[in-house]
Amino acid sequence: MAGQQFQYDDSGNTFFYFLTSFVGLIVIPATYYLWPRDQNAEQIRLKNIRKVYGRCMWYRLRLLKPQPNIIPTVKKIVLLAGWALFLFLAYKVSKTDREYQEYNPYEVLNLDPGATVAEIKKQYRLLSLKYHPDKGGDEVMFMRIAKAYAALTDEESRKNWEEFGNPDGPQATSFGIALPAWIVDQKNSILVLLVYGLAFMVILPVVVGSWWYRSIRYSGDQILIRTTQIYTYFVYKTRNMDMKRLIMVLAGASEFDPQYNKDATSRPTDNILIPQLIREIGSINLKKNEPPLTCPYSLKARVLLLSHLARMKIPETLEEDQQFMLKKCPALLQEMVNVICQLIIMARSREEREFRAPTLASLENCMKLSQMAVQGLQQFKSPLLQLPHIEEDNLRRVSNHKKIFLSLQWGYILIKPSIYKIKTIQDLVSLKESDRHNLLHFLEDEKYEEVMAVLGSFPYVTMDIKSQVLDDEDSNNITVGSLVTVLVKLTRQTMAEVFEKEQSICAAEEQPAEDGEAVVKEDEEEVSDKGSDSEEEETNRESQSEKDDGSDRDSDREQDEKQNKDDEAEWQELQQSIQRKERALLETKSKITHPVYSLYFPEEKQEWWWLYIADRKEQTLISMPYHVCTLKDTEEVELKFPAPGKPGNYQYTVFLRSDSYMGLDQIKPLKLEVHEAKPVPENHPQWDTAIEGDEDQEDSEGFEDSFEEEEEEEEGDD
Repeated sequence: MAGQQFQYDDSGNTFFYFLTSFVGLIVIPATYYLWPRDQNAEQIRLKNIRKVYGRCMWYRLRLLKPQPNIIPTVKKIVLLAGWALFLFLAYKVSKTDREYQEYNPYEVLNLDPGATVAEIKKQYRLLSLKYHPDKGGDEVMFMRIAKAYAALTDEESRKNWEEFGNPDGPQATSFGIALPAWIVDQKNSILVLLVYGLAFMVILPVVVGSWWYRSIRYSGDQILIRTTQIYTYFVYKTRNMDMKRLIMVLAGASEFDPQYNKDATSRPTDNILIPQLIREIGSINLKKNEPPLTCPYSLKARVLLLSHLARMKIPETLEEDQQFMLKKCPALLQEMVNVICQLIIMARSREEREFRAPTLASLENCMKLSQMAVQGLQQFKSPLLQLPHIEEDNLRRVSNHKKIFLSLQWGYILIKPSIYKIKTIQDLVSLKESDRHNLLHFLEDEKYEEVMAVLGSFPYVTMDIKSQVLDDEDSNNITVGSLVTVLVKLTRQTMAEVFEKEQSICAAEEQPAEDGEAVVKEDEEEVSDKGSDSEEEETNRESQSEKDDGSDRDSDREQDEKQNKDDEAEWQELQQSIQRKERALLETKSKITHPVYSLYFPEEKQEWWWLYIADRKEQTLISMPYHVCTLKDTEEVELKFPAPGKPGNYQYTVFLRSDSYMGLDQIKPLKLEVHEAKPVPENHPQWDTAIEGDEDQEDSEGFEDSFEEEEEEEEGDD
C-alpha cells in the first residue's frame, strides 16, 4: 500500500536549488536599489553649475573638501560577493544530476515503446557487450540496463511499470526537505541549537527593539517627538511670536541636545567661546528661567544662529557645530509650521474662548526665518545682499539709482535728474541692461557677469487662480457653507527669461518712426477712414432694421448653445479634478527641484514653497499652508476651505512664500462672492417612493370598490 515518506536531502542537491533561489531573490533587487550611482555624473553636474553656484558654501564644501566616503565601496563589495555566491550556486546546481526523473526502461535500452521481446533481447546483448564491467564498461550503467531488461521481459514487472510507473509496483510518495541531513544529525544538535538561539533570541530582538525605540522617538518627518512637544507648548504659551522669541524657541529643539541626539556635540571650550560671541552680538535674553530654552545646548544653538544671520566670523572650533545646526533648521521650521496649523485647527473646532489660536504673524515669521536661515540675513536686511559681490558698503550705490531725463519745454532742453530706489530683486531685473550696468559700475566685468548669471538663475513664479465648488450643479456659484476649491496653477521661470522679455519690450518701445512723412500719411489715412466710416454708418442703419427681426430667433439658439458649452466645461473640470487626484495617489514625484543659491548655507537646498490663503484684514488663516516640494516647471495645487457663513463679497489673498529666498514671495488677491444657499425642495422626483405597479394596483382597487357600490345600489332598488 502506498504511503508518504519525508526525508532530508542526503546528497544536498535539492538544498542547492533552494539556496540558489533564496540568494537570487535577495541579490537581484538589492543590486537594482542599492548599487551606488555613478560618481562621475555628480562631478559633471557640479562642473556645469560652477559658474552660478561656485561661491556657495555648500558647493565649496562638497568640491574643495570632499569627505572620504567608504559606504559606496562597501556596498559594491557586498553586492559583488553576493553575485559571486549566486553564480557559484548556479554552477553547482547545473552540475548535479537529476535524481527525481521519470523512469522509462525503453529510454534506457534506446528502444521505441512497444518493441517486441526479440528486439529487447537483441538490444540487451549489444549493450551488455559495451557496458559489462568485465569488459571495461560502466558498472552503474550496466545495472540500469539489466534492470530495464528485467522490467520488460518479466510479465509482472512490465505490468507494474505500465500501471504504477515502477517495475517494483506502487511506491510510497516521497517528499524531500531541501535541507541537508547533517542539520538534524545528533552530533551537530548543539551547534544548530546555538545558531537558532543566537538568531532568534539575540539578534532578532535587538534589531526589532532598536527599530522600535527609534520609531517611538521620531515622527514621520524624522523630527524628535520631544521637539514637537516643546514647540507645541511654547507656541500655545506665546500666541504672537516675534522673531526674537521664535529664534529662542527654535533653538530649544532636542536635536541640539547631546542627551537626545548623538550627533550634537558639547565641548569644554564652549564655556569660553559662547560668552565671547554673546558679548559681540548683544541683546540676548538670558534672565528668563524657561527650560529648555535657557539650557546650555539651547543657548549655544541660539548664539550660533544669530551669528549666522549677522554673517559674523566665528572660531573654527564652532564652525562644524554651526553647520550641523543650520542643516536642521529648515526641517525644524517646517515642523513648527505644522504645529501652528494644528493649534489653529484645534482652536476652530473648540468653542472655548480660553483656547486662543496662534496668530497669522507667528506663522509668517516661521516662513521668514526659514528664508533668513538659508540666506544668512537678518530680518530687515536688503534682499540684494543675496547676490555675490554686493556688500553693506556698496549697497547704497545699488539702492539709490539716479537717472537723467531730457525734456523739451518752450524751446529749451531741460535736464531732470530722477532718483528711484532699487529695493528688491524684481526692481533690479526690471532695469534695462544699460541702466543695470551703470548701476553696478563698481564691479569688474567678470564679477558683473557672475552677478548676472546668479540673478538669472533666481526663480520667477506666476500664479493662475480659479475658485469653484466641485461636486455641485453650478460649480461657479459659491453658497454659504459650501466647500470652496481654489485651483492654483504655478508656473516657474527664471529671471533670465524675464530679462529677455523686458529687453524685447524695451526694444519695441524704442523704435521711432522712420520719418515724419509717414506719420502725416497715417493721419491723412485716418481722416479718410473717418469719412468712409460716416458713409458706411448710413448703410449700416438701413441694414440694422432687417437684422433685428432675425436676432430674436437666434438669441434662444445662442442661449442653448451657451448652456451646453457651460455644462461641457463643468464636466471637463470635474474629470480633470478626478484625474489630478488619481495622479497624486499613483505618482511619486521627486522633491529635487532646483538648487538654491545660498552663500552661507552649508548644505545643498532645494527650492520649496508654501502656498496658502489668508484674510489680511482680519489677520486670519483661511486655508492651511500647502508645502510645494515638486515645482520644477509647472504644478497644480488645490486649496480647500469652507465658505463663509454669511453671504456677501469677501476679499482674500493667496500667498506663495519661498522657504529659501528673501523678497521673491508672490501675492495675489482672491475675490469671493458668496450667495445664499438654495432652499431644500420639499418634493423631489427622486424622493417619490411610489412605484408604477402600486399606482396601478391602487387604481384597480378603487375601480373594484366603485363596482361593488353600484351592485349594492342596484340590489336595493330591486
